[in-house]
Order: sequence, then C-alpha cells, then structure tokens
Amino acid sequence: MKSQIRMPFDDRLRGMLASGERLRGMFVGLPAPALIEMCAFAGFDFIVVDNEHGSADLQTTENMLRAARASGVVPIVRCLRHDVARVLDLGTSGIQVPMISSVSDAEDLVQRVRYPLPGGRGGQRGVAFSNRAAGYGAFGGAEHVRRSNEGIGVIAMIETPEGVANAFEIASVPGIDAVFVGPNDLAHSMGYEHRWQEPEVMQAIEHTLREVARAGKCPGTLAATESEEERLAGFGTRYFAQVITNVIAQALRQAARR
Repeated sequence: MKSQIRMPFDDRLRGMLASGERLRGMFVGLPAPALIEMCAFAGFDFIVVDNEHGSADLQTTENMLRAARASGVVPIVRCLRHDVARVLDLGTSGIQVPMISSVSDAEDLVQRVRYPLPGGRGGQRGVAFSNRAAGYGAFGGAEHVRRSNEGIGVIAMIETPEGVANAFEIASVPGIDAVFVGPNDLAHSMGYEHRWQEPEVMQAIEHTLREVARAGKCPGTLAATESEEERLAGFGTRYFAQVITNVIAQALRQAARR
C-alpha cells in the first residue's frame, strides 16, 4: 500500500494570517536547516528564512524549506523583489519583502506572486511546473496554480516615512495579507539611526500597526519579550517575530557567566 504523498508546498499561511490568532515566529538568517527544525520543535508557528540579511544561497534555502515541511512549521522567505520568482519556485508558503512604501509597490508585489489566469486575471508570475513547489511536475497544472494563488501569503514590510503615511492604503491592496513594520530601518530612515525606541519612531510604528489593523489585515513587527508583545498587541498586532541570532547570543552570554 502506497503511503500518502505530501505536496511540497504548505498552503496554511494565508488562513493563519486571517485567523485573528496571535502568531509567533523566528527570523533565521543562518544557513542551517537544523535551526528550522529546532524552531518547529520549540513550538513556533512560522519561521522566516532571511535572504535579505542572511547568508543562505538558494540551494540552502530550498533545504531549509524542506526542513520546515518535514517538521511541520510554516516557512516564509524574506527576500528582495527581484528574487521573488525563484523563491516561490523553491516552495515557500509566503514571501516577506522589504521597503514597500506605496500602493504601486504593494500592487507590483502581489502581481509577482500570483500566476496569470484566463481573462487577464491573476498576476504575472512565470509558469513552470518542473520546480520543487510543484513537486517537479508531480503536482503541476491548474490545481497547482489554484493552490498557489489562493495559498501563498504576501507580507509587505513598511520601513520608511512614506510607507507609514501610506500604511492603510498599502494594507488595503487586494492580495496583501500582512504588513510587518521593520523598526530599525524605519528609525534609520527617519534620521534616528538604530534608536527605534525614540518617541517619534514609536509613534510611527504604532500608527502603522493601527492602520493595518483598521484595513482588516494582519499587523506584525518584532517583539523580544512578553511585555513588549502585550503592548504591541494593544495596537492590533498579531504577527510577532524574533531574530534567532539575538536569541542564541543571549543564551550564550548567559551560559558564559556561569
């Protein structure tokens, strides 16, 4: 008797982002599939393979996505816009793209994620079923197109004053599922270097999160502590992430002090 085959592409993300539940995840910038499994076994809802600031190449990214599928955690890849097509073909559940500052940026992002459909509907994603996302052809065709268009999550990152001003409009773009505020980049773009806890930056973060929630989409940002998460939840935030190198470094410092 044949065992049931699992499709490589996990399509749970959009439902999770729309569920109203709090989601907790980890940015993984180190090129190590074992860390993905460790995050899954620790109980995180999602992981973000960080291809913006991390060092994983595409082959390692694919293996990190395999580790996520095998261990049951939902994988997202943070990447630049020109890498979206290749990352999607590797089989990610969602993409998180930095520096989305306008409605046109958000619309372009959604177009890159969605396959074209009859009648000029859908997006502009290149069609190939020989990749991992389509099971190397085993799960290609119309059903793969449907599952991809309906299941891949799109997370825009707001990191500029222009993005803050346009937060409601960006979040309202059809196909945008969540908006994540990048506090460090926002602080730098506002002239405060890395000091994102300055009152003006904190106000901009709060404004953005509230506007995303008002648009009916999932607001997200970094939260390193339980108290910080509770404060941010008061603005409607439901998508919380930490950075794995920070967590590891803190644990190592504590171990070194024994």
